[in-house]
Amino acid sequence: MVGSLSSEQDISFLLSDLRDLIRAAKGRAATAVNVELVLLYWHIGDRIGRDILKEERAPYGKRILSTLSKKLIAEYGPGYSQPNLTRMIRFAALFPFEEIVSTVSKELSWSHFVELLQIEDAVAREFYVQMCRIERWSVRELHSKIQGMLFERTALSRKPEDLARQELAMLQENGRVTPDLVFRDPYLLDFLGLADTYSERDLETAILRELERFLLELGAGFAFIARQKRIIIDGEDYYIDLLFYHRGLRRLVALDLKIGKFQAADKGQMELYLRWLDRYERRPEEESPMGLILCAGTSAEHIELLQLGRSGIHVAEYLTELPPRAVLEERLKAAISVARKQLEMRYDIDAMESQKMGDE
Repeated sequence: MVGSLSSEQDISFLLSDLRDLIRAAKGRAATAVNVELVLLYWHIGDRIGRDILKEERAPYGKRILSTLSKKLIAEYGPGYSQPNLTRMIRFAALFPFEEIVSTVSKELSWSHFVELLQIEDAVAREFYVQMCRIERWSVRELHSKIQGMLFERTALSRKPEDLARQELAMLQENGRVTPDLVFRDPYLLDFLGLADTYSERDLETAILRELERFLLELGAGFAFIARQKRIIIDGEDYYIDLLFYHRGLRRLVALDLKIGKFQAADKGQMELYLRWLDRYERRPEEESPMGLILCAGTSAEHIELLQLGRSGIHVAEYLTELPPRAVLEERLKAAISVARKQLEMRYDIDAMESQKMGDE
């Protein structure tokens, strides 16, 4: 009989297909429910904020929220507590466009948005929205990234706001990450358990022992390729400490470990590695290799004068012991402020030179 199930194998294939159909339908249903829930909370927050709290009288607003909360809880349950209503109001204020909320809620749950509401800086908040969406972070992962001050440790945070927004807009449109989104400074390597004194080999061994956690700290998209990658130039042996590949950047990434501060000579060594990788290891579909020099300490003026970015080289500090969060936060804020001023000065100089050439 045509179309009949003639064997156990046929039944097994059919069962597998049916399971796929059921899982897909449940996934679509869950997404639809999440979108409706997030939009409901957005509309509630928008309505309260727009129609009731517009008079901006705090005591009046608290009384109204308390009354509304009690009545809604009695009818619909504890999800409408006063703290939750306050979150909904803030949600509508921080994400004022319903169309964007509707789109993002297909990938982010209400619990994701609750974490995002704690972020005051609008650029940082948009960074976490887009990275969470693209890298599919769980709520726990998002919380961990925020607590670890991921945004403040990216090069994006050190750019003027308008340039940072442009890069995030491009990320939203095409989903392509850039080096400024991938590389961080500092890297938090407290999980390696290194003693007060250690060698570069100790550091490398500890990283490989904790490779999974190290890859999580590097960020999504990194794949480990080799340890002590041997390259031969003019008959001499050189060794790249660690070699990775980044799927989003479509590049090989050479990682050089230093137990001291960054030195100018480190640039020449990394440039040699990158040129060799570009000639002998790079595939036609890949972009030029990049380098990451991890140091126990960085030298800001050295890095600025050497213009490492033009060579595809990033320098970052690593911390084997975490300072108190307040100390780390203050340190990152200072670094961000200095970097933004340097960029603004560079843009001013470039503009003056362009104007001078135009006048000539």
